[in-house]
Amino acid sequence: MTGYTTRDISRLLGLSPSQIRSFVRSGLIEPVRRAGGRYLFSFEELVFLKAARDLLSSRIGARRIQRALTRLRERMPEVGRASGLRLSAEGRRVVVGDGKTRWLPESGQILLEFEVAELARKVAPLARRAFREAKTGPRQLSAEEWYGWGCELEAVSPAEAREAYERALELDPEHPDAHVNLGRLLHEGGNAGAAETHYRHALAARPEDATAAFNLGVALEDLGRAEEALAAYERAAELDPSNADAHFNAASVCEQAGQVAAALRHLKAYRKLLRGSPA
Repeated sequence: MTGYTTRDISRLLGLSPSQIRSFVRSGLIEPVRRAGGRYLFSFEELVFLKAARDLLSSRIGARRIQRALTRLRERMPEVGRASGLRLSAEGRRVVVGDGKTRWLPESGQILLEFEVAELARKVAPLARRAFREAKTGPRQLSAEEWYGWGCELEAVSPAEAREAYERALELDPEHPDAHVNLGRLLHEGGNAGAAETHYRHALAARPEDATAAFNLGVALEDLGRAEEALAAYERAAELDPSNADAHFNAASVCEQAGQVAAALRHLKAYRKLLRGSPA
């Protein structure tokens, strides 16, 4: 099982075990509880604990800290992984940003600024060591367990994450999530052709996967295959009618191809979704 123990967290962040347990009791984080009552924390939970630690050094009360971080955690399904987030203080406001958008999870005078990338750098040696132990250990891991390793390692060690996804696919060649995530890592590394292959495998295993369809469109567009990219974007929008980006990208492809009417249709759908209206 992947994760970090209470002792690991205490050593990495300088929080006492009692402080860590108090955040667990508050419901802000929900680590896995192993046999014997020991907690096992994910990297995402490590990010929130670091934010809590930094906030504790300010003059803000514990209750307000918990409100701010709880609001942030509630938004995680919308904003994605915590590893790309940046927290900062602006006057009496806590501002959260992910490089594209910024929002206010809670008001308060907090003197705080940190980069999760620095935390990932510190955690990486521990994660790599645990991954090596998993590879050489006596127990054979399942495809789902290797997939879990991949998810855990993405933020701290992308190379090991790719290896974990590859091991998952060796055991289950049709694992759609492993194909999607490995494809994304390969695409981010500049190999759009290999990414396309994995996205197509994901769609073959799970035809209704809107994320795989959208990612396939991006890969095909990067490969200069605009007509196929448009079809993938339109399929993604069909599978997930709330996917505004699929309509925006489709509009861009149509505009470049001189398909003015189609571009306007997709832009209209995009604007409706931004306003909160159904497309």
